[in-house]
Amino acid sequence: MASLQLTCSSISTKGLPSFQGLRQSSVSLSVVAPSRVGFDQRTLRRGLVVRAATVVAPKYTSIKPLGDRVLVKIKTVEEKTVGGILLPSTAQTKPQGGEVVAIGEGKTIGKTKVDISVKTGAQIVYSKYAGTELEFNGSNHMLLKEDDIVGILETEDIKDMKPLNDRVLIKVAEAEEKTAGGLLLTEAAKEKPSIGKVVAVGPGPLDEEGNPKPLTVSSGNTVLYSKYAGNDFKSADGCDYIALRATDVMAVLSS
Repeated sequence: MASLQLTCSSISTKGLPSFQGLRQSSVSLSVVAPSRVGFDQRTLRRGLVVRAATVVAPKYTSIKPLGDRVLVKIKTVEEKTVGGILLPSTAQTKPQGGEVVAIGEGKTIGKTKVDISVKTGAQIVYSKYAGTELEFNGSNHMLLKEDDIVGILETEDIKDMKPLNDRVLIKVAEAEEKTAGGLLLTEAAKEKPSIGKVVAVGPGPLDEEGNPKPLTVSSGNTVLYSKYAGNDFKSADGCDYIALRATDVMAVLSS
């Protein structure tokens, strides 16, 4: 396994433009890829993570998103477990959700004007690698496109999420406890399943006239999905869920 770590001290900023009121905070790049030649491009894409929060100077008091962009105030990272145990910073899960605080005017598809499907005040979940992170007014924000929003949280539990656009929420099937020969599997040996039950679907992608096209899967379907797709979540009762695009669902299973 080859690993490459780059920090801001090793990256030259000569020749890069600067903007009044904006400055880049520390940049950390982490590249992890198999040592063999011809590694999977998806592995590299998932191993390359760039996090650079743009700091907005205090003299700017508001941000107005343009087009189909949305400004989200990021939810605070949990510092304790449910049992009250204090978590070190390395163990804290980076949140993928927050409150919508500003929206753009929408987008135009053909001759149809389409408004943003979320409103200010909505609690949403967004894709893990989406958007531009901002430090604004003393809080962390995310500026992202509407299509990067996975769904709307109507309660504190992810299992109640309402998917948007072409997203599908799936309850992941439990991993097999035994081999075909009856041997018990350890937690490390259990293969992550790519099968689950659809619990909610979005309205579908928009057609050329701005109308949603219904998805080919529906709630209650047991489906087989791409192993490396989507965003993983855990509900309050400990069950695993995954939210992904309908195009990442490969088949509907039946018995």
